[in-house]
Amino acid sequence: MRHSVNPLQIRLFDAYDPVLTEKTRKRLLEHWPGVLRHVILELLPVDTLGGHFDPKMGRPTKELYSLAGLLLIKEFMNWTKEDALDQYRFNMQVHYALNLEPVAQDLSKRTLERYLAYFEEDELAKATMDAVTVKLIELLDLNIDRQRLDSTHIFSDMAGFGRTRLMGVAIKRFLTQVLRQDRKVYLSLPESLRERYAPGVNRLFADCKKDGDSRRSLRDQVAEDMYTLLKAFAGKEAYVRKDTYKALERIFYEQCEVREEKVLVKEKTGGRVMQNPSDPEATYDGHKGPGYQVQLSETCHPDNPAQLITCAIPQTAAESDARALEPVLEALQGRKLLPREMVADTPYCGDENVQRAEALGVELIGPMPSDSSSGSDSDQADVGKAEPLNIDDFDIDEVTEEVICCPAGHGPESSKHHGASGVTKTVMPVSVCGGCEFFAQCPMKKIRDTYVLEHTAKARRLVGRRRETATEVFKERYQIRGGIEGTNSGLKRRTGLGRLRVRGWPAVSHAIYLKIAGWNILRGAVCATIREIVYARAKKAVLGLDFARWRGLQVLGGVRRGLRRSWGPPVERGMIFSAFSQVA
Repeated sequence: MRHSVNPLQIRLFDAYDPVLTEKTRKRLLEHWPGVLRHVILELLPVDTLGGHFDPKMGRPTKELYSLAGLLLIKEFMNWTKEDALDQYRFNMQVHYALNLEPVAQDLSKRTLERYLAYFEEDELAKATMDAVTVKLIELLDLNIDRQRLDSTHIFSDMAGFGRTRLMGVAIKRFLTQVLRQDRKVYLSLPESLRERYAPGVNRLFADCKKDGDSRRSLRDQVAEDMYTLLKAFAGKEAYVRKDTYKALERIFYEQCEVREEKVLVKEKTGGRVMQNPSDPEATYDGHKGPGYQVQLSETCHPDNPAQLITCAIPQTAAESDARALEPVLEALQGRKLLPREMVADTPYCGDENVQRAEALGVELIGPMPSDSSSGSDSDQADVGKAEPLNIDDFDIDEVTEEVICCPAGHGPESSKHHGASGVTKTVMPVSVCGGCEFFAQCPMKKIRDTYVLEHTAKARRLVGRRRETATEVFKERYQIRGGIEGTNSGLKRRTGLGRLRVRGWPAVSHAIYLKIAGWNILRGAVCATIREIVYARAKKAVLGLDFARWRGLQVLGGVRRGLRRSWGPPVERGMIFSAFSQVA
């Protein structure tokens, strides 16, 4: 049966009055416990979480808001499950933040794991981060017109394997499952193969020599063993559908190839390959290693009291930053957090991304990538020219891409844009270019008896951007991007984002979203505006208590008058207030 207590509900008595001093209460209200209790707790997706339980039948659940809040705190405080259970049982900060009574609380590890599984199954971590972010931006009245974008690498809780060990571990895991399921089938395999993988995972190939020839020979042998197992079990449905067989098959075809029944280990595999059978979604980044990454956008307007992360998109490590801008902008647009300016690093700022951002009304600010001039030969030639004059100096109609006049102010003989090729061919009069004093600096080319210039819209844009990025104004606008590097570092130090305690896509994405939600809470908690809101809401929650005390005084006052009339001697006022304070 669902059990939840609305965090906005006003209580008759404040259970924390006897246990908190004025200073300790102030400490709670001015830090994350107060923000979590009075601002964030009501935003948690308790309705969805409660859908896993019957509304009326059965034993009551643990209080749902407190369990959802505990999962949030667990991630941004970087606790283990055991740490979270101890904090739930003994830590008054956690009790206050989760709207629990300051008395003995208990929670089993199995219950915590069950609610964690519900969160991952329903992807509630993402909903939590979105709700927290939007609410804090609204309360702080942040200016979101200017944001910055970057990615940061994340290691999951998996071992790092070389290629030979990766293939060997996949074989070991599969053989272990075969042995458990059918010993006869296991014993039917070649004895040499079984003995090779009999040692534990940590002792595989321990007797192999360290020289290059021995390692290459071992790698070839392991590849042959994989191929032998795949052929032996290919037609057996009971084994083919197992995850260990699927991992074995995937690793083999990622790492090896078969030519005329001969197994060859690939020289290079790229980054989109399995790194560990225990974390099949993790991939490899050539500069940072195996694991995952997250795309982060953050406000960076100088007038904001704090800068919050507005969007987080978890990805595998092999994903290119160049393809990340579009999903980030779409996510921001969906939550009505789209900026006017997005400051980003070089990989994000290719011409295609600039055009996509412009279509959404966003100006993308950043250096041009070195390969942004890739395309037609004419694009590369135009962008690579070092003449004082280039295509950007011509007056060009940006709609039709036709040249209106040259840098010297002369109109062309003809200028035609070819839609199929995207090339505009401009012909200038011989009488004009032949005697022009700027011809030596001009990109016009003399072809036989004519002067011709060919350009594309992309080449024109790139030349203009290259010139713009060399200005001091651009450097000043771009300088603010460096602040997100500090955010990345802070996330990893404060919340443990750099190396997670979990592996596998559902658990990794869950941890990333809640850590970032917690980071925003910590950032917001230091703002005077949020503290004022927390104090106001805490005071509102205590109004019910003040009214109850006032009514209690009235009742006891009536009792006093009755006693005076009935028994004669007046009851001392101090006794009444002493009795009332004991009752309260």
